[in-house]
Amino acid sequence: MLALATGLALALAPATPSVARAAPDSFADLADMVSPAVVNITTSTTIAAPTDGGPIVPEGSPFEDFFKRFGNPNAPRGPQRSNALGSGFVISEDGYIVTNNHVIEGADEISIEFFSGKTLDAKLIGTDPKTDIALLKVESDEPLPFVNFGDSNVMRVGDWVMAMGNPLGQGFSVSAGIVSARNRELSGTYDDFIQTDAAINRGNSGGPLFNMDGQVIGVNTAILSPNGGSIGIGFSMASNVVSKVVQQLKDFGETRRGWLGVRIQDVTPDVAEAMGLKDPKGALVTDVPDGPAKDGGVLSGDVIVGFEGTAISDTRDLVRRVADADVGKAVRLEVLREGKTQTLLVTLGRREEAEATETAAAGEDPVTPESKDVLGMTLGVLGADQLSDLNLPQGTEGLVVTGLDETGEAYDKGVRAGDVITEAGQQKVASIADLEARISEAKDAGRKSLLLLIRRGADPRFVALSVE
Repeated sequence: MLALATGLALALAPATPSVARAAPDSFADLADMVSPAVVNITTSTTIAAPTDGGPIVPEGSPFEDFFKRFGNPNAPRGPQRSNALGSGFVISEDGYIVTNNHVIEGADEISIEFFSGKTLDAKLIGTDPKTDIALLKVESDEPLPFVNFGDSNVMRVGDWVMAMGNPLGQGFSVSAGIVSARNRELSGTYDDFIQTDAAINRGNSGGPLFNMDGQVIGVNTAILSPNGGSIGIGFSMASNVVSKVVQQLKDFGETRRGWLGVRIQDVTPDVAEAMGLKDPKGALVTDVPDGPAKDGGVLSGDVIVGFEGTAISDTRDLVRRVADADVGKAVRLEVLREGKTQTLLVTLGRREEAEATETAAAGEDPVTPESKDVLGMTLGVLGADQLSDLNLPQGTEGLVVTGLDETGEAYDKGVRAGDVITEAGQQKVASIADLEARISEAKDAGRKSLLLLIRRGADPRFVALSVE
């Protein structure tokens, strides 16, 4: 238990918006203020081991017979316990604690050590692997000191920040630096990392990144390093992402993200030119399976340029805004369709319920009786007997790519044998003559490129190819 002299909850950071300020003469006052809310986390996990005391040797290995005969008398027998270290921070007086999911993933026991030296066992409330965030809870007889989330959106490159945590198991440690970059992506759909040069090492994972007001504006998550140690490139998940996830984990024990139900891609300059768009902005809809968007009238080829009155810059922007919206909410989508703007009303579903693993089966290169070289691709008419091999739904029509000029534009833009062209110039194509007609129309209209809808199994995307 963490004892407080006053017996009252201690909110260690004000809830006012953070503002940029000059570097302090010392970080000591800030460290003193927030340290009681920062915790070290120790996890214990059971790891299965060979019950015969020998190593696991692949079948057929040249060592298989040796270990069967002699074994390894020094090898551990039975399951073993493995411990891991990380960091976290208290966000409420009743004991809610935020850390990284990878810190506690698979743990059987979670122990929290406070700055005072007291330890408490924690239970897991919920996790979100997509943002690598986990929410824990401890029970304390007295209110716990805690810190508040700040507004990560107001942080600017060059602002001072301070990191705290348990680097390399060395206990409570403080480092300071600046915001080096904003809006970094690593690998996740919802990534919004603050890059900092404040020293972050293994064991800092899950710890807080503070602004100069003592508010948490990031959760230290990853480092870029060739040797495993800090080289001044650390990443903290922005608090405006984390706070929303934490609230859902607290309320429901899981995340509940909005789901639109479309496949989308960015509008590149060549795609914008092929579609006659003024600016390469928005999210281009490549497919509309059964779901909320289809029910709301969204069509393949629409460009989503607005969501609830806010302009959409790209696919990443749309995904985040949809995910942040409430499940079951009716939202207004602004789309460009055939050069005109339309507003559609779509009732969002829940992403977690809708997600399913999609297996894209490219199949082998099909052989068709007739083919022709067009735009650097050897094309043939898609046959009904090829649909299953190409993982396409019954009734699909189009032109199948049987070969490519590997020095050509189509190959350079990712088109491969087995891909199927189903639309050209946002019109269906069922024959090579249809495609050639669309090419002629694009040239007559003064267009430099033609927009093709290409399907690879269940994955559709638009590609703009030059017709000059």
